[in-house]
Amino acid sequence: MKRQSKTDYRRRRHQRLRKKVKGTAERPRMSVFLSNQHIYVQFIDDAAERTMLAVSTAGKEPAGAAQGNGVERAKEIGRLAAQAAKEKGVTTVVFDRGGFRYGGRIGALADAAREEGLKF
Repeated sequence: MKRQSKTDYRRRRHQRLRKKVKGTAERPRMSVFLSNQHIYVQFIDDAAERTMLAVSTAGKEPAGAAQGNGVERAKEIGRLAAQAAKEKGVTTVVFDRGGFRYGGRIGALADAAREEGLKF
């Protein structure tokens, strides 16, 4: 019997979550992925099967980006993602935590997005 890794368990949780969470043009899915170094946020319209907007810490860092620990960077990305979504006319989203536990970086990102006016 093959031993399961943390990543395998996360992927299974994410598959269960994705059965229930669907995004539309009016209320896109805010998908979050965490790697060891970076945080990625996408706003996805599942009906049209397209990514409306993407924000991440990878690549060129935006001006004033937090250089601290992971939680501080997650808060900054949450704020930037919410601002970019509001510029595109998105005010309400469906939150997709990607199978990750809600807390730490995921919780900080979600709280920062809510503080910027994004509704979940």
